[in-house]
Amino acid sequence: MNRTLNAFIKKELAQTLRDPRMRVILFVLPMVQMTLFGFAISTEIKRLKLAVFHDPGDRAARQLTERFYSADWFLRVEPEGDDPLRLVRSGRADAALVIPAEGLTRSLARREATVQLILDASNATKARVAESYVSKILATARRGPEPPGPFQLDVRVLYNPTMESSVFLVPGVMSMILCLVTIILTSMSMSKEKERGTFEMIISAPLENWEILLGKTVPFVLIGMLDTVLILLAGTLLFDVPVRGELWKLLLAAFVFVVTTVTIGILISTISKNQQQSMLGSFLFVFPATLMSGIMFPVENMPKTIIVVAYLNPLKYFVTLLRNILLKGGDPWVLWSNIGVLLLMAVATTALSFRRFHQTLN
Repeated sequence: MNRTLNAFIKKELAQTLRDPRMRVILFVLPMVQMTLFGFAISTEIKRLKLAVFHDPGDRAARQLTERFYSADWFLRVEPEGDDPLRLVRSGRADAALVIPAEGLTRSLARREATVQLILDASNATKARVAESYVSKILATARRGPEPPGPFQLDVRVLYNPTMESSVFLVPGVMSMILCLVTIILTSMSMSKEKERGTFEMIISAPLENWEILLGKTVPFVLIGMLDTVLILLAGTLLFDVPVRGELWKLLLAAFVFVVTTVTIGILISTISKNQQQSMLGSFLFVFPATLMSGIMFPVENMPKTIIVVAYLNPLKYFVTLLRNILLKGGDPWVLWSNIGVLLLMAVATTALSFRRFHQTLN
């Protein structure tokens, strides 16, 4: 690296980091976002409002009711009157369980116990989860010997034995924050030069076009890698996300991804004329990329036409890499195939950015 280019990179780093507000945005806000998103985003549905209608003198029904409220799945809603439909309709309860009027003890003795579950399915997801929870509790509370079935199911849960949603979601949140920081800041860096009128000074410097482009990307690649370390520390310390793969795999995947997102930011900046346009262009890229990355729901569930677009999304490949390395140890095929695709994207966006940058100079 020649002396002029080295000085240009140092200038970019100093210009970016000398502002205290920028240092907060680069290093403090990602940690805050990691904490907030990690706690707020969850696929688990808990604390459903459940009302149980039964005879107060029915001992078996009281014991069954306590089973429902002893877990964190349901909140106790006191039944009002004898109309569970009105309680569900008013929204005061998500579900209502109606025990037979003759009493649960007598019904169980006659093996004719039929418990009615009334669900508010205006939110279909909550309704399905509530039905599943109730079925599980009723199955464990069932009395009497059950006839054996033809098969016995032995379930073994791998990689996330406790089924914690944070273990699945936090790596996706890490990817999203890293993508957001690198793309937005890189795109705004070039646009800021255009707004301030210093872009012409950069052009007149004794640097080649590729050196100017390199000087604008290398500082943000370094900052992105530093943010990667901070975000990973937050994920492992705050949310107990395991790190089962080698560290070099993690850093290699992060480096290739950061290079890709930084070049995307440069590409956006070559199209934009000011910082406002750069920020808008970055958000127009980041939001669809987040939705089509598999962070919240599988890409395979999308329509086929959308899946084609999703496979052009670098965030999808980094989410796959991060989850595989952190949770499964880093399968070689998953590692190199996804890194290979990210490398192709990095080369393509770099070439396109250089072409656009050359046109901008002209």
